[in-house]
Amino acid sequence: MSEATQRKTASLEKRVFGKTEEEVSILGLGTAPGGFGLNDFDAVDVIHAAIDHGITYLDTAPGYDRAQIQLGEVLPSRRDEVFLVTKAHTSKADRAVEILEQSLKDMRVDAVDVTFVHSVGNLDADEILADDGALAGLRSAQKRGLTKYIGFTAHHWPAKSERVLAEAEVDAVMFALNYGDRHTYDFQGGPLSAAREQSVGVAAMKVYGGAPDQKYDKPVKSLMSESGQDHERAMHYALSLPGVAVAVVGMYSVEEIVENVGHARAYHEMRPHDMAVLESSEGRPLANQWKDHFGRVS
Repeated sequence: MSEATQRKTASLEKRVFGKTEEEVSILGLGTAPGGFGLNDFDAVDVIHAAIDHGITYLDTAPGYDRAQIQLGEVLPSRRDEVFLVTKAHTSKADRAVEILEQSLKDMRVDAVDVTFVHSVGNLDADEILADDGALAGLRSAQKRGLTKYIGFTAHHWPAKSERVLAEAEVDAVMFALNYGDRHTYDFQGGPLSAAREQSVGVAAMKVYGGAPDQKYDKPVKSLMSESGQDHERAMHYALSLPGVAVAVVGMYSVEEIVENVGHARAYHEMRPHDMAVLESSEGRPLANQWKDHFGRVS
């Protein structure tokens, strides 16, 4: 019996990921911390632990240093247990396909579940949407069976997300969603509403605020308090936003896996009134402190 067969995978609540009709765990593993901050052996242990604890949504990107190489040590034996997501940071079709093809080689898989155009706020929307743009390139990769679904991610400049959603058909998105940035970028407003109207699968990222300066050099770095209560409440807030299927959290250790899985298992939907109070009483002071920390608002 193989090691993978011997593993006992715990259960975690799942939700349908929009129009894909795929079920994903409500907690996803972001692999950037492992790629930037861990040696390969420790990163592989974290990935295995995440799957063992019921996390099925694995988020990565070629820009996360060694993250995809690390996943390549896990996925050959566990690919059928996970919903695998990668990204291509380009506005051009040919380059998007090249990036995806290399990612598949690095991860030692034949296909991924979703490929996102990465961080559309940093890209030219006209180019992304063009006939030779990144979305068209990913659609061609989809026809070749390299990716089941396509979409885009956005950290800032929410109007670009609304435009892409209005002018292109996508299957999934990932937005920065937390109760502080509600007052700065407000992906909870127009972008999330547009995604819901189209039944697009929505993943929430930066639910704890993100890593300061986007560095990943020590555990549990976030702009919110590192107390378990604050992290649990931030996760529950993100998961209570209408349309959100999964909260993606970067984790550096097996201990953090266990902690965050505990937060996910304790999830209960927050009432709209309680969410509004949290946004006002604690979110607004955070927004005043963080300002436009992910980049331009418009």
